[in-house]
Amino acid sequence: MSISGITSRRAEPHDVPVIVAIYNQGIEERIATFETRPRVDSDITSSLASRFPIVVVEDAHGVVAFASTSLYRSRDCYAGIAEFSVYAERSHRRLGLGRIALQSLMDVAEKEGFWKLVSRIFVENTASRELCRALGFREVGIYRRHGKLDGVWRDVVIVERLLGEAAIFEK
Repeated sequence: MSISGITSRRAEPHDVPVIVAIYNQGIEERIATFETRPRVDSDITSSLASRFPIVVVEDAHGVVAFASTSLYRSRDCYAGIAEFSVYAERSHRRLGLGRIALQSLMDVAEKEGFWKLVSRIFVENTASRELCRALGFREVGIYRRHGKLDGVWRDVVIVERLLGEAAIFEK
């Protein structure tokens, strides 16, 4: 995908350090993940080696956003479902890069046989909720007190988006 100097593509091993840096910004800010342990290169390198796609968004200076998938459940019957995350570099937020990353990820995931993407979003993370709605994700419900972050219970909204054959009858 390419829009006015912005491109998206599958992540490659040389992208790992910047993906780690962007993800760690999200961990530091406590607005998008329950994770508190900063990521290291080996965390992302192992993800790249899995069957779960990661895409990056670049401008003229390099990678500025990414979207990734991960295991939803280990049972074979869920092999076509993946969890997803989207992160943009702090200085590049609210520019539409998350939308490009997530749309690109949806396209790649569908081509690779995934039939559903799911995620959990902090209820107060309106930017992520708006992004998901704009790309056809459905809010399924709310998990109350899903986890504690810095000692505070947090609720999350569950979102899903059907892909490929599973989405044929969606309106």
